[in-house]
Amino acid sequence: MISITERSNPATSDIDKASTLEALRMINAEDANVAAAVEKVIPDIAETVDRVVERLENGGRLFYVGTGTSGRLGVLDASEIPPTFGVDYKLVQGIIAGGYDALYKATEASEDNRAAGAADLRARGLTNNDAVIGLAASGRTPYTIGALEDAKQLGCFTACITCVPDSEITKVVDIAIVPVVGPEAITGSTRMKSGTAQKMVLNMISTVAMIKLGYVKGNRMTNVKASNVKLRDRALRILMTETDLDEAAATTLLDRANEDLRVALVMQRADVGYDDANAALTATNFVVDAAIERLK
Repeated sequence: MISITERSNPATSDIDKASTLEALRMINAEDANVAAAVEKVIPDIAETVDRVVERLENGGRLFYVGTGTSGRLGVLDASEIPPTFGVDYKLVQGIIAGGYDALYKATEASEDNRAAGAADLRARGLTNNDAVIGLAASGRTPYTIGALEDAKQLGCFTACITCVPDSEITKVVDIAIVPVVGPEAITGSTRMKSGTAQKMVLNMISTVAMIKLGYVKGNRMTNVKASNVKLRDRALRILMTETDLDEAAATTLLDRANEDLRVALVMQRADVGYDDANAALTATNFVVDAAIERLK
């Protein structure tokens, strides 16, 4: 039986004969179904987030494992967490079949190696305290399934994101997240709707996990790393909002904090110097409110 991601889509069967405008509208109409598919699996996403946070709070890490488009999406999400939330680059890691070369060139044959997925995970020093999420739109990728099987046997929390119900990958994990987006606009091209669904779910998992860990205040990224002009401007605006300082005073404070927004917030709100603020943040895993409470 042909899986749903490999079936032909009758709504786009004549896309090759359509005008540019018509072809784009066909694709857009298919994309409009993705958010609804993701909405149906929010309870599974929520349970996954809570299980991941439990691991991260106890010194564990989160690994994404995948191949092709799925693997690239995992690496992308993992790479964006440290600058956005100020965490260590080892906290959330993306593993892709074929290594990082696969980010810019096709190495699809590597996805068939079941043992390689487990070996690549083990090479990162995997422990039973970690969480592993496998990404496979088709739900049958040997590399990703092999990684998840090994991780679960070790005692890790495991989950998957796939777009095919009852596929092989769903049977080897603790929680299966399955947004069913239907056949692709171009038959079998899961970089389209399936990839969009996976990206949406990854955004939700990592963002809410970081919120639960205390790296967001209100809806402001109070742990952002001011590593370029745009992010420094953002850090300055957040500092002004959180402290009611004017721009000149906030700029001076951020300079005294060595451009570290977290330190600046603790310095101002706990009325301490750089060393005390940094020490309190270190002791509380860089959660700003916890550091302030510790100093008070």
